[in-house]
Amino acid sequence: MDQQPGVACQRRFCVLIANSLKRQKGEAAVKYVVVITGASSGFGALTARRLAEAGHTVYATMRETGGRNAKQVEAARKFAAEKNVDLRTAELDVSSQESADRAVQQVLGAAGRLDIIIHNAGHMVFGPAEAFTPEQLAELYDVNVLSTQRVNRAALPQLRKQKRGLVVWVSSSSAAGGTPPYLAPYFAAKAGLDALAVVYARELTRWGIETSIIVPGAFTGGTNHFAHAGSPADQARAAEYEAGPYAGFANDVLKGFSSIVPADADVSAVADAIVKVVDAPFGRRPFRVHIDPSQDGAEVVNAVSDRVRVELLRRIGLGDLLSPRDLTAQS
Repeated sequence: MDQQPGVACQRRFCVLIANSLKRQKGEAAVKYVVVITGASSGFGALTARRLAEAGHTVYATMRETGGRNAKQVEAARKFAAEKNVDLRTAELDVSSQESADRAVQQVLGAAGRLDIIIHNAGHMVFGPAEAFTPEQLAELYDVNVLSTQRVNRAALPQLRKQKRGLVVWVSSSSAAGGTPPYLAPYFAAKAGLDALAVVYARELTRWGIETSIIVPGAFTGGTNHFAHAGSPADQARAAEYEAGPYAGFANDVLKGFSSIVPADADVSAVADAIVKVVDAPFGRRPFRVHIDPSQDGAEVVNAVSDRVRVELLRRIGLGDLLSPRDLTAQS
């Protein structure tokens, strides 16, 4: 090993210059293999394309790749060909453990490794909470929360084996900020995802795996969240609300959302934020990133709650869980 400080510094300088040139050309300084769930549209599709353009190998996963999402698969293929980037698609139904296991094995078979998991799959519902059946709430929790557990169980063994990795969770400002009515089941599910992400983070740092929680605010355009939102199964109960003191309330909520979202709010900002997290150096990735054009207060609340959690870990002697171990350097 060369122990001459001058030579070592010169080499480090050359590496920095090389990395800078790569980024200017749109090529990642480090090329990662990334799996992102729910990538047929919205945040997922945008993020998959941005990461591919940044130089990474990206698997945009979705269900029914040979059916209703066949057009999205073809669109991704065309994008990859036109931009000359490594964007791939894979079948992954987040409601099935078998599907998650199969998708991860497909990635490993083709790429030989897996570096980053992005939990993006989710579904929204809209309407009075009382009108949703318990089964609907269970289904929503399954899509937004249990899905992440299936993907984690499929993928984390590989990340732990590699002694390095990153898990990105797409949360929601609703988990801590303002919570307008008629979105209770969705808000509850996102709060569950956020809570799971917070604790998972501390159980992975000693394996050399980092966590970043992305917190988008309300975007009324650019995604299919509101357009494809589910409705209450108990229509009779919902009609009672509409015929009573909450007549026209759904429109009031939507108008209220629209009034606080700036006209120039761009959903691609969420994708750009994820790319920055992915490209950040190991050990320096932010734990939580807010992209909230409406400023609903989540950033303030999370700053306090995250700080309280940090202090508790330090008080009970587990402060080392706050930073990922560099196991590759130890090896």
